[in-house]
Amino acid sequence: MLEPRDGIPPVIADEDALAEMIAAYARGAGPVAVDAERASGYRYGQRAYLVQLRREGAGTALIDPVACPDLSGLGEAIGDTEWVLHAATQDLPCLREIGMVPSRIFDTELAGRLAGFPRVGLGAMVEGVLGFVLEKGHSAVDWSTRPLPEPWLRYAALDVELLVDLRDALEKELDRQGKLEWAREEFDAIASAPPAPPRKDPWRRTSGMHKVRRRRQMAVVRELWTARDKVAQRRDVSPGKVLSDGAIVEAALGLPPNVHALAGLSGFGHRMGRRQLEQWQAAVDRAKALPDSELPQPGQTVSGPPPPRSWADRDPAAAARLSAARAAVSALAEQLNMPQENLITPDTVRRVCWEPPAEITEASVSEALAAHGARRWQIAQVTPALVAALA
Repeated sequence: MLEPRDGIPPVIADEDALAEMIAAYARGAGPVAVDAERASGYRYGQRAYLVQLRREGAGTALIDPVACPDLSGLGEAIGDTEWVLHAATQDLPCLREIGMVPSRIFDTELAGRLAGFPRVGLGAMVEGVLGFVLEKGHSAVDWSTRPLPEPWLRYAALDVELLVDLRDALEKELDRQGKLEWAREEFDAIASAPPAPPRKDPWRRTSGMHKVRRRRQMAVVRELWTARDKVAQRRDVSPGKVLSDGAIVEAALGLPPNVHALAGLSGFGHRMGRRQLEQWQAAVDRAKALPDSELPQPGQTVSGPPPPRSWADRDPAAAARLSAARAAVSALAEQLNMPQENLITPDTVRRVCWEPPAEITEASVSEALAAHGARRWQIAQVTPALVAALA
């Protein structure tokens, strides 16, 4: 399949066309296929630059959320309808920003995982389940480009063309495997999850951070990361286009005394102007001038158990529990034909093994799993295996 069956619809970029489209979708029938395109790697943040929908009786719609930034009217018109998305957790945050919040979803990627499909990308799923080949050449383009080229719009329209058909086929397969209720629990959990809180100390996720050991060097990473983020936000470009993570780590390890020394480091080469170099050197100098009391502490304060590699020394009994639990979960996941992380999250297993209930019973282990956010179906499947492992 190389062409949408109704052709490529015009991009909706004004309020009149949007109102007409909302009315058509309110009259439509059945689930709504929904997708969004971002400009990751090109623009600052994760905002949507194109929203695609398809519904029986209303056809395919392509909306420009830059020209129509408030889609809450559309969100309300289809809010009670089931939304079909592929990898919903990737698109829901940017859809929420423009007023689109579903009450019910069907995630075709997650359905594929639960059903045991080895490849769960949209193209692979459509080809494997429905027998159609999707064009997948434009997933990583700059979707903030205006006007959007016709081949990109064709690709975007095809992303929702068969999503409802795929949903229907996967629903039948999950039902056949006895996993449909499990999938519905997962979908409900995604739809009802609150927005993720802002990440604490996001600078600690700088690529290559593991090389940075000393607190003064960590302060350099923090100052450069913060300066870069401000520039990227002001210019609306991806932070990596302003200054690479590798350059930040190089400056932290080198602690350059001046602009000349900074210019000699990898990532601060001859293409960078004097003014930019001075801006980054100022960030390095700020970090070097900080009193010891204001330097960042090594490592992040995390709740929960320590890294498993240290368990054998710190608590050999806990290490033995974890080894047995991992083996039990792995065997059960293989038996149920699904990835281990979808059966139960590794973090949940670690937490229950590090601090198990005082008395190991099915009731106490079930309660512990529920306290860590496990779903009912997960608890029912995993509890007997974990009770044996913990005992």
